[in-house]
Amino acid sequence: MRWLVIFSVFFFAVWADSFIGTTDIANWRIENTLTAITVLCLIFTFKWYRFSTSSYFLICAFLCLHVYGSKYTYAENPFGYWLQDILQTSRNPYDRLVHTSFGLLLYYPFYEILLNGLKLRKREALIIPVLIVLSASAIYEMIEWLVADKFFVEQGISYLGTQGDVWDSQEDMFVAFIGSLLAALIFYVYRLSFGKRAHKMLKS
Repeated sequence: MRWLVIFSVFFFAVWADSFIGTTDIANWRIENTLTAITVLCLIFTFKWYRFSTSSYFLICAFLCLHVYGSKYTYAENPFGYWLQDILQTSRNPYDRLVHTSFGLLLYYPFYEILLNGLKLRKREALIIPVLIVLSASAIYEMIEWLVADKFFVEQGISYLGTQGDVWDSQEDMFVAFIGSLLAALIFYVYRLSFGKRAHKMLKS
């Protein structure tokens, strides 16, 4: 519980800073709608299901990356410009970083709730989070399209952050997918290694 309080305080501090220092308040509101829904869901479901400390840390890290992006818009993010200089890319890559982190950081929380909350078998719980990430990424891209083309046209361009890339949506989904595959591989190797060590300890 102590760590959960620390994660919560840190996240809300980052969130408040992103609101106070935002350069585009309209875009900030749009970007943080899903953030607010996510936080409310975590609060209201806390009584019935609690993630592990590791999962709360990963969720906090992802949400902080997202709200930091909303402070400046993804396309104008200062850390993204620094990455652009370091990596010598043609565009600000901060949006790619966040989409990758969606798969990389949220794979384990999805795995955990499938295994412990829904009581799925371990093999299913290992595979299904990858599918969830891919599906959620596709749904998010459709939400972006609706926001930009139908509901908030004036804020649409800054919200999309395509930076002239016609394949932006597909690439965002792809990097999220790769992030989830990488997370699945890391977790599988870790679990395999930990299982062998535990087995040796029991035999000794």
